[in-house]
Amino acid sequence: MSDLYNQSDQQPPRAGLILLQTLIMVVFCLFSVRLWYLQIHQGEVYARKAKENQLRQVAIFSPRGLIRDRNGDLLAVNEPAYALGLVREDCPDIDKTLHQVAMWTGLEFTDLKALYNKHRRRVKPFEQLILIPDLSFSQLALIDANKLRWPGLEIQVRPRRQYRHGMLLAHILGYVADANEKEMEQRPELDLGDYVGKQGIEYMLEDRMRGAKGLSQFEVDVNGRRLQERVLKHPRAGHEISLSIDLGLQKLAMDWLSEEAGGVAVMDADTGQLWALATAPSYDSNDFSSGLSEEQWAALRDNPLHPMQNRVIQSVYPPGSVFKHIIAGAGLHYDMLDPKETVHCAGQIKLGRRVFRCWRKGGHGKVDLEKALVQSCDVYFYKMGKKLTVDRMSEFAQAVGFGKLTEIRLPHEKAGLMPTRAWKRKRFGEGWQGGDNLNMAIGQGFTLVTPLQVARFFAGVLNGGKLLKPLLLKDEKTVVQAEIPLTPEKLALLKNALIQTVDNDRGTCRRLRTKGISVGGKTGTAQVVRLTDELKELKDDQIPYKFRDHAWMAAIAEHEGKRFAIAVLVEHGLHGSSGAGPIVKAVIDYLFLGKVRVKPEAKKAKARAARLLSLKPLKPLKPVKPVNPVNPVEATDAN
Repeated sequence: MSDLYNQSDQQPPRAGLILLQTLIMVVFCLFSVRLWYLQIHQGEVYARKAKENQLRQVAIFSPRGLIRDRNGDLLAVNEPAYALGLVREDCPDIDKTLHQVAMWTGLEFTDLKALYNKHRRRVKPFEQLILIPDLSFSQLALIDANKLRWPGLEIQVRPRRQYRHGMLLAHILGYVADANEKEMEQRPELDLGDYVGKQGIEYMLEDRMRGAKGLSQFEVDVNGRRLQERVLKHPRAGHEISLSIDLGLQKLAMDWLSEEAGGVAVMDADTGQLWALATAPSYDSNDFSSGLSEEQWAALRDNPLHPMQNRVIQSVYPPGSVFKHIIAGAGLHYDMLDPKETVHCAGQIKLGRRVFRCWRKGGHGKVDLEKALVQSCDVYFYKMGKKLTVDRMSEFAQAVGFGKLTEIRLPHEKAGLMPTRAWKRKRFGEGWQGGDNLNMAIGQGFTLVTPLQVARFFAGVLNGGKLLKPLLLKDEKTVVQAEIPLTPEKLALLKNALIQTVDNDRGTCRRLRTKGISVGGKTGTAQVVRLTDELKELKDDQIPYKFRDHAWMAAIAEHEGKRFAIAVLVEHGLHGSSGAGPIVKAVIDYLFLGKVRVKPEAKKAKARAARLLSLKPLKPLKPVKPVNPVNPVEATDAN
């Protein structure tokens, strides 16, 4: 037995034991090295990735309030738009990602990089930094199909403003665009990529229309994928507003202003609500909300007709003969005018060695106040201006709202200019001259007004003397800003003269006659420059566009409790009756008869040709710089 069982023969080989121990030590060392690598060398990296599997919060955009016209028709709505954002924390290579975005969109990498560097401090690493605020559908499809291969890129859905009628209401509605640095600093609730109102009602009612953002919370994994999501705070939509504007009337006014430069204001004489506020040429508000290219901006900026300018409140013009009603009011107010006293008009009047002519070369003969207003006699008002002087004319004009803001709820309104002796001395370093009184009395010289000021004054004549604040919102309460300082009897003289200017066979507004409707009006032709003898010999159509007179017409109309005042200005329209009159007539027919009178194509073509044949492009208007007086005045108040 001892031979069969020998303990020494059963001992494991020493070499095998050493090999096993070595293998165990190697495996242990490998685990130790791996633990060191994961916990020490790459500890911060994996700690950060672990933290990424956490809760995040993101804002939910709120839609802006809808805008409707007085009849409920939608004017401004919201539609979904798609923006491309970059989450820095999820993006392993910023530059490479920006290069790829540039290839997808056709943008320059340098521009994207500059945008990234500009805004990165305003956006937290786990929030979206908006690179492109409005992707086209082709860009959206391309990026959406490839974004999984580019961590950090996210497509954001948010509401975008859509203006259903584009150019039709641009100067009223304005537009929205991305908030700039200054706006974001002033309003902490704004973030990069937020839209804010920049012009018009969108700007004036920004706080009311913007609403409030909501808040969403979600959990993400290490790849940035959302796992669970819940809404912490629901967004609040902006308030809906209804304008006083009548969309149909606005369309009509813009159609008649097509191929022209000018403005139309239609005011309810009892409430101050504006039923139309048209200005031409115009621009498309949608171009700004979707992002304006440099070429588009340059075209707007360099257009000699300045389509961005609201001519009804921002452009100022010599009022021409529509100002004669203000001068008549001044004479009545200061008891320096007897309505029945007659003046002989021989077609001209001399002041020193200067001759001031009436628009009718042969004169009007004997004229009293009513005849002077109905037939627009310049000589009558030359004499009235000489008697009143600038002191009384300017004081009364300012009392009835000229030279002051109307306080309409739109930005950048101009007050116009109502000159005084002190103003002229300060502006030109010289005293007021006798000829200045005569120029001022017929609405020439230094006097500058806006079409809206004219509409408000004539609304006051119609409603019994109340000067109302022009309103653009349907739910606004009527505001009486001042009273025309005339007794009811004197005010009636002015109103009756307006009506006779339409009803009288020699009145200058005969074209406004409308069966069954009480209509009054006043034409005006405002000189732009003093015509040379050579230009005087030309026919109207041969006079270069930029030298032609501006055409004015102011009107009042009432029937069955409806009362409106209308002011129309057509730049370089030549004559008030023919240039502005057809527009006023179309407005009256719409308001009281429900007719839509379309502007003839021949008239559009004629207006277009007039501008195309101009010797030079029309120079920009300078609203706040008064023009030099025309001296002597060659009055051209064509009727």
